[in-house]
Amino acid sequence: MDKATVFIISDSIGETARQVVQAALSQFNSSVAVKTKKFSYVDSIYDIERIILEAKNERSILVFTLIDPEFKEQLITKAEEAQIEYVDIMGPMMESLSKVLESSPKLEAGLMRKLDQEYFDKIDAIEFTVKYDDRNDVAGIKKADIVLVGVSRTSKTPLSIYLAYRGYKVANIPLVPEVDPPDILFSNPRRKVIGLTINPRQLNEIRMIRLKGMGLNLTSDYASLKRINRELNYANRIMGKIGCPIIDVTNKSVEESANQILGLINK
Repeated sequence: MDKATVFIISDSIGETARQVVQAALSQFNSSVAVKTKKFSYVDSIYDIERIILEAKNERSILVFTLIDPEFKEQLITKAEEAQIEYVDIMGPMMESLSKVLESSPKLEAGLMRKLDQEYFDKIDAIEFTVKYDDRNDVAGIKKADIVLVGVSRTSKTPLSIYLAYRGYKVANIPLVPEVDPPDILFSNPRRKVIGLTINPRQLNEIRMIRLKGMGLNLTSDYASLKRINRELNYANRIMGKIGCPIIDVTNKSVEESANQILGLINK
């Protein structure tokens, strides 16, 4: 018997239809001879006629996810004229949802692909943010959507990751009196630099917890109020020179601070 052909037809990539076909084929004996042909971005009557012509010459079945009603009707009509078996994957589901939800579908091709792109953009933002976490990297500053600056333990990293999950590429720069920040910060490209500050006593408590968790000496200069005040004064001078807005993260959740940052960035 000749090998059967499944024609996968879509007005987008066709990945949804392909996965459905593969799931269905997995239920059949592997010795069953089946091949697939995928036709993506079908958006004209000419495309449909060409596919029908090819399918007529094979033992075939048409599996499609066409959103445009006109194209779908044309495909069904021509498939029936040519006596070709067909399966409309999206149609019955959308019809049932329309009845239950009492709402009409958007009938816009490629929406799932757009959602996928949003996902990949988010992953890209997260990877970028992890790469440029706590680094004085000029390349990161240039490419970032948001640049956070502040002393150690002012929530730079958790804020960066949270904002990355929202789709923003974030670089965060530690401000330390002993290390000069990159010159590019002072030009503040695209007004994207945000300064972070915190109450000295709360920072003292946070750093003490940090030292304890690492099993280090609690009398370390890192957590002393004298050192903390010196760092905060230095950071305030740098942020004043940059001319960036400053957010006080004292007693604020990451979500609160992030929303405040986005409010400033998206003005």
